This record gives sequence, structure tokens and C-alpha cells, in this order.
Amino acid sequence: MSDIGSTLSTEEMAELAALADGTLPAERRAAVEARVAASPELRALLERQRRAVVASGAAASEPVPASLQTTVEERVRGARKRRRLPGRLVPRLAFGGAAAAVASVVLVLLLVGGSSGPTVADAARVALRPSTEPAPPRLDGSRSKLAAQVDGVVFPNLRPSWGWRAVGLRNDRLDGRKATVVAYGSGKRRVSYAVVSGSALPKPSGGQTTVRGGVGYQTLHLNGRPAVTWTRLGHTCVLIGGASRKELLNLASWRGGGSLRY
Repeated sequence: MSDIGSTLSTEEMAELAALADGTLPAERRAAVEARVAASPELRALLERQRRAVVASGAAASEPVPASLQTTVEERVRGARKRRRLPGRLVPRLAFGGAAAAVASVVLVLLLVGGSSGPTVADAARVALRPSTEPAPPRLDGSRSKLAAQVDGVVFPNLRPSWGWRAVGLRNDRLDGRKATVVAYGSGKRRVSYAVVSGSALPKPSGGQTTVRGGVGYQTLHLNGRPAVTWTRLGHTCVLIGGASRKELLNLASWRGGGSLRY
């Protein structure tokens, strides 16, 4: 199979990367998906990019070798010199494993200006918006899951163990990403649980990190309210609202005796 990546412009590759991580604007999605569907080479390239996004999340905690960082920086400088010229893409990185995934995704983010994307605080603002749909029911055959999910990340049924029942649902957008929010109620108190599609959002500064079950949960205040944020299956999750940080942390880290995924 030919390397179709070498025939794509920087703009075309940026759109493919955005499709892979869920950030492609809705008005461009149909056209890009149609082009990918008509090309086996583009389908393969899209799959490689999706694997790179997942791998980069898993490898992000590993230090990047100085030689790799130097190489990426050199290629970014070269790409910036050529980015206005059509028909050529930045040369492929010749590394293997997780390091290649990190380098390739960092390179794409630099080219498309990833630092200007949505933040966890933005996700928290979406989470606090009113529900627009009825609460999702319990997933058939499961006591600990609701029939609502984002890319395999399923929302928990908190009522049996914690007394928080699902009271509403909202499907929203965050800079082109899908953001699904389930609201839970306990008496007069309300908390909102948001999951954002695409690759994980940058971690906010401040707060306190607690590790449970190998997952790091960051407790802090967002938009003036207690909140906890973490990453599950490569997606950012935010739980915010009328509960203490300790209670939010317990709710966020609860798995109901199993993995909350489809």
C-alpha cells in the first residue's frame, strides 16, 4: 500500500487527526468521512492515528528521551516553513512503540494549535448546564451501569450503593467534541457527571491528586464548586456539584465491582 500521507496537505492531515480524536467540527465531518470511506489508504491512516491517540494517553507519564524531543522539534520547525505549501506533509517519524505515538500526536497538536483547545474548566461549565432530556435508565442486565455512554465510557448507576439517582441527561458540544452529562440527585443536592469525547483534555493546575485503582483523580474547585476530574479510556471525565470533595472522589472512583465500560 502506498504512503498516502505524503500526498496530503497539512490542512488535510490536520482534519484527519481531528476526526481521529473527535474534535473535527460538525460541518466538516461528513465530507471528511466520505473521503475516508472511499479510500482504503485513508481508512488505514485514520486507524493509525486513532491508535496513536490512545497510545499517547497511555504513554504520557513516561519521560520523552532528549533525542526524540530534539527530532520532533526539528521536524516541527521544518513543517512550519512548509505549512503554506500545498501537497506535502511533514515526513513520517521513524520511531516505534509508544514513543512514536507520543511524538506523532505532539507534532499534529503543534501544527494545528492544540494548546488553544477546550479545558477541563470548559467541560465543567458544560456539566453545570441544565438537563435537556430524561435520565437514562439502568442498563439491561446490570445493577451498576446506566444506558448512557461516550465511546465505551459508560455512566454509573450510583443509586443502589450511594443513594444518588440519575435525574437528567444532556448531550452537548464542546469545541466540536461530544460532551454527555448525566445529572444525579440526592435529596435537594445535585451533582453532574460529564464525559468528553476525543483525547484527554490538558490537566488543570492546582488541586490534589489521589490515586485509586491505578487511576489519578484530581480534586479541585472549578467555577466556584467542588469537582474531581480524571481520565477513563482516554477521555476526560468531570464530576462537579453539591457534594464535598471527599464524597465526589468516592463517587468518581466507584466501579460497582467491575469496569465501567461496554
